Amino acid sequence: MPEYKAPLRDIRFLIDEVFDYPASYAALGASDATPDMVAAILEEGARFCEQVLSPINRSGDEEECQWRDGVVTTPKGFKEAFAQYVEGGWNGLAADPAYGGQGLPHSLGLIISEMVASANQSWAMYPGLTHGAMSAIHAHGTEEQKQTYLTRLTEGRWTGTMCLTEPHCGTDLGIIKTRAVPQADGSYAISGTKIFISAGEHDMSENIIHLVLAKLPDAPAGTKGISLFIVPKFLPAGEGIGERNAVSCGSIEHKMGIKASATCVMNFDGATGFLIGEANKGLNCMFTMMNHARLGTGMQGLCLGEASYQGAVRYANDRLQMRALTGPKAPDKPADPIIVHPDVRRMLLTMKAFNEGNRALAYFTAQQLDIAHRSDSAEQREEAENLLAFLTPICKAFMTDSGLEATNLGMQVFGGHGYIREWGMEQLVRDCRIAPIYEGTNGIQALDLLGRKVLGSQGKLLRGFTKLIHKFCQAQTEHPRFKAQVAELARLNQQWGELTQKVGMAAMKDPDEVGAAALDYLMYSGYITLAWLWLRMALVAEAKLQAGEGDSAYYQTKLATCDFYFKRLLPRTEAHRAAVEAGSDCLMQLPAENFSL
Repeated sequence: MPEYKAPLRDIRFLIDEVFDYPASYAALGASDATPDMVAAILEEGARFCEQVLSPINRSGDEEECQWRDGVVTTPKGFKEAFAQYVEGGWNGLAADPAYGGQGLPHSLGLIISEMVASANQSWAMYPGLTHGAMSAIHAHGTEEQKQTYLTRLTEGRWTGTMCLTEPHCGTDLGIIKTRAVPQADGSYAISGTKIFISAGEHDMSENIIHLVLAKLPDAPAGTKGISLFIVPKFLPAGEGIGERNAVSCGSIEHKMGIKASATCVMNFDGATGFLIGEANKGLNCMFTMMNHARLGTGMQGLCLGEASYQGAVRYANDRLQMRALTGPKAPDKPADPIIVHPDVRRMLLTMKAFNEGNRALAYFTAQQLDIAHRSDSAEQREEAENLLAFLTPICKAFMTDSGLEATNLGMQVFGGHGYIREWGMEQLVRDCRIAPIYEGTNGIQALDLLGRKVLGSQGKLLRGFTKLIHKFCQAQTEHPRFKAQVAELARLNQQWGELTQKVGMAAMKDPDEVGAAALDYLMYSGYITLAWLWLRMALVAEAKLQAGEGDSAYYQTKLATCDFYFKRLLPRTEAHRAAVEAGSDCLMQLPAENFSL
């Protein structure tokens, strides 16, 4: 299994030099997040991930979770690692101090989450789902519910889930069958079955708090009739737990990857539940949790791509195969290391460009999350919330698709050895494969971006983002080193608006045009977004080199990777644009029955 090392140099480059987190934290009143405090948190977080989580990653995959008579046992070391995580205060890092949290910025919490998932994606699912549940309760719960649940969730004594999907429906939540019947004491009796529930049952905490979508007896049809309920595994009693609720794990799934994450079938047999938020407004409440989860899922592409790159680059420097086409590079050895070969360089640079570009995208988005939660300015909060709405589907879909490409390339670098389990590279591919599927498939994310966020806002959300790129390009038009790249970015930014107008006009005549264009439109958007971020990083690196500051080799590497991105990856936008403009006819003209011929 690749030995994970937290990329602290790259993390610090982004938060200190590109996005200036210290200044942002100061402006938002996050006085505890001093540079020294942040540095200490990152160092200690890296140590925990490298020394505690990474060593149990492969063993967890081999052992998997075990289910017997409704009880789920996690692999060896998982429960102990969670106890260390809780004792270290990591679970409440960005949680509200009113409920026992440390109140540090959400962006800092997401950086720790990146390291956790890079070291051990299966293990990361348990606290990850808890953080999503906490965000929903914090945003929509009553004060009594917050006091009852948030304090214990923050402490790590209890963990959380979200229960959406049912056997007969996936994304189409309007047809769920789970029912909630009002009781005389104000609670509800919840009955139904939910599937694919991550961390639905396990042995790592004393209680599990399920957030469950269900319908009241008089609920309107469709998504307008969905309510959200808190359904604890054990009912709260004083400071601890009371009687067992009528909720049980019927089985766990046997999966391609993330095998040490318990993916459960959960049965609710008249379980006691408590309404959170307004009746029939549950989907709005759940979106708070889902948006948190979608950013976290998007980062899984980055995390597993990073782990794969670390393994691949070490192997490429050690593995000897053939001689370089330009002559021996290691004449004292029987062959040259494979890193001298252009095709291996292509694979490694593709991984590196995606990983570092996606990290920049995640950190920029996380910074908007801080502003949306902490700024005193209503205008700043609105701008940040609009950027979050626009970027969330791009983060989820683009980062997971490119992360899957990166893990596949990492395995390819190893050749036949990459296909063998002992090296651990194939596990990273298997673990990453779910990321484009869950928390809303990438096709659904694409529909959300193009249909709801762009066309649904009459282009407002798109213009808010392209305006940032436009201003950036205007300021750098005559840059002596990056003039050509800035011009290309400006051209694509203008084309982005024109392409959107074409799709919008076509969709007015045929609604299928949106569905036909959506995925290619999202990928096109992702490549342009990363181009902007790569230029931002390159400008900082160039300025540091000109000033003679810092590690020159690191900054030169940034410039070279940016050059590779613009020459080898950004041209993919042309294929995506052509596919968008091809329209829906070629997809919809074949009758459904002819697919089986």
